[in-house]
Amino acid sequence: MSLILRGLLVLATAASTTFPVQPPTQVGTDATVGRSRGRVAAPAPAPTVPAKYAFLPSDKEAYLDADQLAWIRPGFKIRVNSITIGADRRPVVDFNITDDLDQPLDREGKLTPGTASPSFILAWYNPETRLYTAYTTRTQTAPATSPRPGATAVQASADSGGTFTMLEMGHYTYKFRTVLPENYDKSKTHTLGVYGTRNTTETLGKNYYFDLEHDFRPDGAAVTETWDKIRDASCARCHDPLQAHGGPRRDVKICALCHTPQTIDPDTGETQDMRVLAHKIHMGHNLPSVQAGKPYIIIGNANSVHDYSHVTYPQDIRNCETCHEGEGTNQKPTQSDVWYTKPGIDACQSCHDDVDVRTGKNHPPIPDATDAICATCHVPDAGHEFDISIKGAHVIPEESKQLKGLKAEVVSMTNFAAGQKPVVVYKLTNGDGTAVDGSKLTTFAPMIAGPTTSYTKYIRESGQNTPRAVFNATTGLTTYTFNAAIPADAKGTWGVTADVYRNATLKRFDGGADITLREAAMNPVKYVTLAGSSPINPRRTAVSLDKCNNCHERLAVHGGQRMVIEECVMCHNPLETDVSRRPAADLPAQSVSMQLMIHRIHRGHNLANDYTVYGFGGTKYTFNEVTYPGDLRNCNACHVNNTHLLPVQGGDPVVSPRDPLPLQGPGTAACLGCHDNDDAFAHAMLNTTTFPNGRLGEACTTCHGAGREWGVDRVHAR
Repeated sequence: MSLILRGLLVLATAASTTFPVQPPTQVGTDATVGRSRGRVAAPAPAPTVPAKYAFLPSDKEAYLDADQLAWIRPGFKIRVNSITIGADRRPVVDFNITDDLDQPLDREGKLTPGTASPSFILAWYNPETRLYTAYTTRTQTAPATSPRPGATAVQASADSGGTFTMLEMGHYTYKFRTVLPENYDKSKTHTLGVYGTRNTTETLGKNYYFDLEHDFRPDGAAVTETWDKIRDASCARCHDPLQAHGGPRRDVKICALCHTPQTIDPDTGETQDMRVLAHKIHMGHNLPSVQAGKPYIIIGNANSVHDYSHVTYPQDIRNCETCHEGEGTNQKPTQSDVWYTKPGIDACQSCHDDVDVRTGKNHPPIPDATDAICATCHVPDAGHEFDISIKGAHVIPEESKQLKGLKAEVVSMTNFAAGQKPVVVYKLTNGDGTAVDGSKLTTFAPMIAGPTTSYTKYIRESGQNTPRAVFNATTGLTTYTFNAAIPADAKGTWGVTADVYRNATLKRFDGGADITLREAAMNPVKYVTLAGSSPINPRRTAVSLDKCNNCHERLAVHGGQRMVIEECVMCHNPLETDVSRRPAADLPAQSVSMQLMIHRIHRGHNLANDYTVYGFGGTKYTFNEVTYPGDLRNCNACHVNNTHLLPVQGGDPVVSPRDPLPLQGPGTAACLGCHDNDDAFAHAMLNTTTFPNGRLGEACTTCHGAGREWGVDRVHAR
């Protein structure tokens, strides 16, 4: 295949029902047209891509023409036709490999691009414990450099050393090397797990992956008992995609087939049982053992060290429903209640790893404890909060039924003119609609900011115990008159909001001390145009709070009082830095402008440079340990309405004193938020200029604009 074609193919995605045996050739070279001396002939019009291909701009295939698609034949699927177990007790799988249009693929990659490498796991399911035991295993030995050199462990794994037989193009059988035990129980549910990779890195710059699980009973009877504890969609809320061991294992059920109690890490002695491993990984740096100084480490293949001690779960770890019940996914598993109806020692002690039920460490001793005993005390739900019932012990304080509920609304805005002191009327209520006096709350902080293009000016004041805050008991409204005036040169649309919370006390029913927390209202954002300005121009919407809460569940920062993105951008504007809180010895200041800050926080440990911000009280926050659980190329995981594409609509230059480029255009700042290495800064500096009138110009859109050869959508395509 020509180098030029390979370069083209690395860019994109689409498909065709037919495929040539040879790849399309480059036209016009000496090799193909005799005496053209290397000149490339004018290309023929691009073939029309069939409408049946539904690729997104985020797919590499979307940028291929029909010839390229016909050659690559995007996609990878495996279909199991049957599994038989003969007298030799070696299972045989009959299966097909196809592209996404169900056309056959050559497993060896000789007749179609890309080798396909399926792997097979076979395990039986115990419905009483809801655990698998794999027949297919391997023996791992810890190397000399291991903490436990020479230690061995038998682990569940894929079968190895079996035999592939090609029946016809795309149709194969695989005979296991593993021989099942003589007394294997044919009446039990068995699950064949299949995972595979189609390697198209040379033609398309990506691999395709496919997973499936096939339940059956060797005695031929209908399957009635299956593993269904967690759905892929639950994991996909944060993980985009869920993948492990290099990429091909992407289904939770595939994970459960190998991550069984029989699987131990020989290097550390740690179990890799799914019930323990998944909880410990997500608990991460909050594990009691990690807090006490013992890192949580698993050593994988090729002696690779996986230290999960720095994992920060992006929501409250007590929210068990997120994973187990698929909250927000509309795909609740049939066994979604096991987390509270069937408590178990290993599962519970995985998060609470400073507890040992059998020895009595931080728990009354029960030497012969079994999972069945746990439910004697830890009932599913006793109807109380913060007790020893499973649901009661996992109540998130901010969601407690003991809270009255606090709501805030902007009713009216007057005196909004340059040089004037604005007046805002708020309606603050409890959940039952009864009025709340804003001036008597723990915090009542009205705020205005503008203009909405960049919010380069904002005013935040305290409405507590001040004559500027007046509560009208008849109307139930709180009126606040700002002490500061709107700047004399202010124009355009401004935003109005408030930080509103009160301290609340929650009673524990396990005898522990009462809980004090902030009960905050969602920030009420409303827009108003200043006198003499054009009609109201609300702040542009770049991201969705619902998308943020796919991972964060309840995004609430700065003490839990700020929960609306439209308010976040008022303070985190292009001029904002941490200069007022950063120690003099650690200057220059760090930018906290939203488009730069939010990208760097999520880029985290993949950043080339340090990203540390000093917050309230001089508290130091370093974000370089943040591990984003998805694919950072998927800008639409957060963005809406293609706002991740260039050019940026609106926005002022960002002041970033700690960067090599201290003044960055809005598009430049967003890109340098993730791409913060020296090469990226040099590239940005060469394409940024300040005009004689002082206005900053950036040439990003010339190459990286929508529809361009190096457009953001194309370079981020997967």
